[in-house]
Amino acid sequence: MLGVSWWEQGLRLLLAVIIGCVIGIERERKNRPAGMRTHVLVCVGASIIAIMESLMIADTITLNMNNESTGIAISYGRISAQVISGIGFLGAGTIFISQKKIAGLTTAASLWNVACLGLAVGMGYYTISIAGCAIVIITLALLQRLVRVNSVKHVEIKFIHRVETIAFINDYFQTIGVRVLDIDFHVENKGKYNLYTNIYTLDMQGKTTYKDIVNKLSEYANIQGIRTRNT
Repeated sequence: MLGVSWWEQGLRLLLAVIIGCVIGIERERKNRPAGMRTHVLVCVGASIIAIMESLMIADTITLNMNNESTGIAISYGRISAQVISGIGFLGAGTIFISQKKIAGLTTAASLWNVACLGLAVGMGYYTISIAGCAIVIITLALLQRLVRVNSVKHVEIKFIHRVETIAFINDYFQTIGVRVLDIDFHVENKGKYNLYTNIYTLDMQGKTTYKDIVNKLSEYANIQGIRTRNT
């Protein structure tokens, strides 16, 4: 029998659900645009396409074996290739630009990987599917902790009431374990008040993110603006 049995089709779809769920949960825990349901749907959809393609190929081979004059050719992988291309549009929807900062690239890449894993599952390549899922999870959840990269960031903070605000900022950085490596200082007279600008060179060491810093410091009334700086 050249086709895929019904129980194996169910097994492949179940494995696709599990793989999509595992990767999607990791993304959802980090409040990313595409979470568990999106990853499951992408993985299952890709798996369905791969199963359909396998069945179509099996039917074509059977038809050619039974009737030598059909002349029907097999183009293996053509439908699956469209899945990989099409998933780019969905991934693009997770990417957005805010304050000259691009976010969502990792989630877009995880969706693309989930589609590839779904195709592998649907074609019956269980070993590469499970191994690929493990590699994706390690990359998303653990790689940043295991491999140290340049953790130095430059953050520009505009504020008023110099003494108390600087004390608040320094206390905050000390509390979250971020080291201040350098500070550039500038003051601008606005008539009724002075606007101070500090450019902090921070060693964040993976302990927090720029988003966390912005969310916390923006709650303080004396701080007028925060942004990253390229040096």
